[in-house]
Amino acid sequence: MTAAVTAPANPRLPAAARRYWPLAAVLVLVPLGLLLAGRGTWPASLSVDLSGPLGSASDWIVDNRDSHPLFLYFFGHVSNAVVLSVRGVYLVLLAAGWAGVTAAAGLVAWRVAGPRLGVTAVAAFAVCGLLGMWVPTMQTLALMVVAVAASVALGAVLGLAAGLSDRTYRALRPVLDTMQVLPAFAYLLPVVLVFGIGVPAAVLATVVYAAPPMARLTALGLRAADPGVLEASASLGATGRQRLLTARLPLARKELLLGVNQSIMMALSMAVIASVIGAGGLGDRVYQALASVDVGAALAAGIPIVLLAVVLDRTATGNSPDSGPAARAWLAAGAAVIAAAVAGRLAGALTWPEAWHVDIAEPVNRAVDWMTAHLYSGVPVVGGTADWAAHFTGWVLDPVRDGLQALPWWALLLLVGALALLVGTWRTALTAVAAMAAIGVLGVWDASLDTLSQVLAAVAVTLVLGFGVAVAAARSARLERALRPVLDVFQTMPQFVYLIPVVALFGVGRAPAVAAAVVYALPAVVRITTQGLRGVDPVALESARSLGATGWQQLRQVQLPLARPALLLAVNQAVVLVLAVVIIGGLVGGGALGYDVVFGLAQGDLATGLVAGAAIVCLGLMLDRVTQPTGKEA
Repeated sequence: MTAAVTAPANPRLPAAARRYWPLAAVLVLVPLGLLLAGRGTWPASLSVDLSGPLGSASDWIVDNRDSHPLFLYFFGHVSNAVVLSVRGVYLVLLAAGWAGVTAAAGLVAWRVAGPRLGVTAVAAFAVCGLLGMWVPTMQTLALMVVAVAASVALGAVLGLAAGLSDRTYRALRPVLDTMQVLPAFAYLLPVVLVFGIGVPAAVLATVVYAAPPMARLTALGLRAADPGVLEASASLGATGRQRLLTARLPLARKELLLGVNQSIMMALSMAVIASVIGAGGLGDRVYQALASVDVGAALAAGIPIVLLAVVLDRTATGNSPDSGPAARAWLAAGAAVIAAAVAGRLAGALTWPEAWHVDIAEPVNRAVDWMTAHLYSGVPVVGGTADWAAHFTGWVLDPVRDGLQALPWWALLLLVGALALLVGTWRTALTAVAAMAAIGVLGVWDASLDTLSQVLAAVAVTLVLGFGVAVAAARSARLERALRPVLDVFQTMPQFVYLIPVVALFGVGRAPAVAAAVVYALPAVVRITTQGLRGVDPVALESARSLGATGWQQLRQVQLPLARPALLLAVNQAVVLVLAVVIIGGLVGGGALGYDVVFGLAQGDLATGLVAGAAIVCLGLMLDRVTQPTGKEA
């Protein structure tokens, strides 16, 4: 008889201990650190003052802008080409008159996306005229045409190079990542320094902002081409150029169209922001109206921006079945546009008649006055919006900001590293800690923690509201259908327009800045979460029902776990979109980094603006690493 020999048991830590040991280590290390190192904000000796070199660079550019050959023979010609292009498109639009432009918009939308969108496009341009915004709309449209054409051309060239060359793709990827994370306002500072205030700076900043999506999607489409098709093409003796023209580009058509669509949407949002540096048009009207707290005028200029975005978005993604020979149909459409333009000129009505204007500013301002008088403060039981803003500031924003700023800098780095390690790998943790430390090195530690407190509060409110609405929409098809057009409008609305109702209801301050961020990020969270919950395997849900699970149990134990990837994506998008509104929030009293960027832009202070923009990028990188599982958790 032989005794059974068993291998000695390998002692293992409990699962909870293996998972949460980074947090336990922080709990041990922080008290020790407090005893040994004490408290304190980021030490000045570890900061690097960039104001000197950046100020010197700024002074050199200003001193040599009118005499150095680089500006005279390169930037000067670029600036002139942009001005001539925008002016040429604007003159063509004016020459076509309101009848010609409206007919062209309707017929192009009809040919590309069907009669329904054609009617929508005609109605949208008519509303622009009725609101008295015809000329600003044409100015914005002219700038958009030039900026989108340049963005698509530049993005297509970069995407083509990245799609055909692995080395170029690896080199361009971090550049495109940085360009897409960098706040839109940060683009304005160096461009203004080189080109000055005006249309060239606005167009070029828009091109830099809108070209990356086109480059990325073009590269994605070319690199994802079916290898079998490419092999078949090569076996027939096609050259590299022939394979590109006959196989790769046709197979990448969907990604190319999506890239054009994304470039249009980003260019439109940037064209509005660029009004701060002299782009003119609708964005300038919104900006001026907000500056004078004229909500009615701001809304009158904001509505055409939304309508332009909706029409351009639907037209760029339209795929109407062709009902006849394309060339003949386009010729007929062109003839109809010319006839409408000639008829308008003969009638002497090139611009929208003033007699047809509808003034909405006054009734809107009366409504705002009523809201201010009845909702702003003193509402029985629930209080007013100003009371809500004050309570939110006092009960949430101030404690979170004070708590973050009271933490020793090394404790905050430890906490960030532990959270990143909890959901990712050592590399993730090092990246998050390095991003946070870079903020201290830049010398904007306290301002960044103030911004971080607003971002955390806005993300939390967005996720609570977004998950609640999405759960309801996922369980009710009728509610989802009712929400769809609302979400479409909110997702195509430029950031500036969100400030209009926020300022009207909450005034200015940090709470209104958070409210604007929540309104901007909420639609994306609702849409992504709803799709994730609706995409859960029906068999798993049916199994849960057959076992007698209640609706709450199905949600908590089946839907939410299975929809985890979508929920994580929703969290990521909430963080990215809230950060995108940080600088906009600076315009309504958000302060901190957003105010620094706006101040740097207004004062031509390159160092202040760029350092604040870089700190916002670091915050985004850190938040991305501590909220998105990678490696072992992915």
